[in-house]
Amino acid sequence: MMDELVKMVQLTKRYGNTVALKDVDLSLPQGKIIGLLGPNGSGKTTLLKIIAGICRPSSGEVYVLNKPLGLATKKIVSYMPDKAYFYKWMKISDAIDYYRDFYEDFNSSRCSELLDFMDLNTTYKIASLSKGMVEKLQLVLTLSRNAQLYILDEPIGGVDLITREKILNSIVNFYDVNCSILITSHLVADIEKLFDTVIFIKDGEIALYSDVEELRIQRGNP
Repeated sequence: MMDELVKMVQLTKRYGNTVALKDVDLSLPQGKIIGLLGPNGSGKTTLLKIIAGICRPSSGEVYVLNKPLGLATKKIVSYMPDKAYFYKWMKISDAIDYYRDFYEDFNSSRCSELLDFMDLNTTYKIASLSKGMVEKLQLVLTLSRNAQLYILDEPIGGVDLITREKILNSIVNFYDVNCSILITSHLVADIEKLFDTVIFIKDGEIALYSDVEELRIQRGNP
């Protein structure tokens, strides 16, 4: 039996009169790369932010490794948002120092390996980086934590094909099979090969939850 990493019970999130998530019951297993897919406005980013402890649910319960959302779960989850959050005055080395000081589980040796893999020099200034380089740096910092769950919101959005391939390769090469990765992307054809499990969300509700291999067999594409 696969251990349960995240459990959601009747999770609901409202923004005023808008219901972003509605009575979501969902369990995420350990040791899997999970794709969270759905159209814009379906509730994907809201769901990720709640698991990461950035956004509070309106009702319902969420547990990460049997712990309710709070400081303890923030130490378990490493979150890469869909928008960069670096200060323009920073160099890459400053961003690394900031992360190292902020997170006790920051793994400096893994960070160095990832920087080499991504061809990023610590002397580069954030303001001079291309969008693709910023995406790569965000991923480096996110994966450099010794977390149990890595959440990646659109990690390959808006970057060129070469950068996209580099990012996907880094996820595969540096993935720890004892952890899980939860990924959203609208570029499904490029990233679906990574997924063990896929979740489709529509209008704030789970429309499909399936093992990828089972889904391929059902569709006659094993």
